[in-house]
Amino acid sequence: MNNSFYIAWRYLQFHWGKTLLLILSIALVVFIPLGLNYLVNKGSEDLMDRAEKTPLIVGAKGSETELSLSALYFNKPKNDAVEFREVESIKEQDLGIPIPLNIEYQVKEQPIVGTTSAYFEFRNLELKEGRKMAILGECVLGVNTAKKLNAEVGGSVISSPSGAFDVAGSFPLKMTVVGILEETGTPDDEAVFTDIKTTWVISGKAHGHQDLQQVVNDTLLLNKNENRAVASPAVLSYTEITPENINSFHFHDDPGDYPVNAIIVVPNDRKSALMLRGRYENNQNSVQMLVPEEVISELVDTMISIRDLLILAGVIIGIACLAILAFVFALSIKLRKAEITTMKHIGASRNFVSSVLGIEIGIVLILAIILSGILTLTMGNYGIPLIEKLIS
Repeated sequence: MNNSFYIAWRYLQFHWGKTLLLILSIALVVFIPLGLNYLVNKGSEDLMDRAEKTPLIVGAKGSETELSLSALYFNKPKNDAVEFREVESIKEQDLGIPIPLNIEYQVKEQPIVGTTSAYFEFRNLELKEGRKMAILGECVLGVNTAKKLNAEVGGSVISSPSGAFDVAGSFPLKMTVVGILEETGTPDDEAVFTDIKTTWVISGKAHGHQDLQQVVNDTLLLNKNENRAVASPAVLSYTEITPENINSFHFHDDPGDYPVNAIIVVPNDRKSALMLRGRYENNQNSVQMLVPEEVISELVDTMISIRDLLILAGVIIGIACLAILAFVFALSIKLRKAEITTMKHIGASRNFVSSVLGIEIGIVLILAIILSGILTLTMGNYGIPLIEKLIS
């Protein structure tokens, strides 16, 4: 048996091209149906679970898929923003609780989610340590974000500029970390949560100044008297909100005009949900209301259709490769007729020759199964995050 194994292994070493092609062909037939099916099913379950737990979403008219993914997964918004007065309007109707989301900015790769404390209650988010944000400039981190940023309660994180050519007036803001959330296994683990007004500070729509009456250098002032002081552009805007300067922060315009990328609406009951949907379906403005479960369901159906096509294509290609390789093996055995005859002349029995050929095929099959298992496990562990990155 040992001699049979040695001869078979040496033959495969000399014919590594054929061996590798057979391994890949078998892996293709096994991996695509199993690995891809698992990947799509797991991704579909995760997508639908979060969508089903989110009743309604309001946002600017445009791609419903983009709006849903932004609200559910904090993807960089591609639709236009709506005005904050839309939140106030929903609140005045008293048909549900509006939860605004402003997700324009990031801390490195982690999304900053400007919202209200109602979001924590809606998602049943529990604190691992610390407390929720209470004032301007405070933030709460998802557990994975805290690890990636190496941040802890009492420390701070700094928002990243929107881009190299940011002309909107946004600037890095140093935010104090006051809490870290328990792990949920959802996109909330990857976020930096702060009050929506803090995101408006980042955008430059609100800021604080040095106390102009305390400015010693008169070159920083255009005009100064007992009643007022007029600052020059050289007076610094704060990039950190502290107890000493928080009272100096102010908004330049009506906050009702300020942007909100999406609004999650939690209706009081089914009747309230129908009334809200009816009002938005009948309006002629640039705002839409959608049911994320319906939108994500269509996305999942598309994913399943693509999966089925890929599986079919993979199986057909794999079967074709196996047929070709079966022919190659049969031809190889025929071409090795002299080698087999020599083995018989030196005393090899028919069973020994058959065992050599069987071990060759067996080694290839075992290697193919191992490779298929590795590919399946790899896609199972890393496929979902990869899909989420591609979606974003």
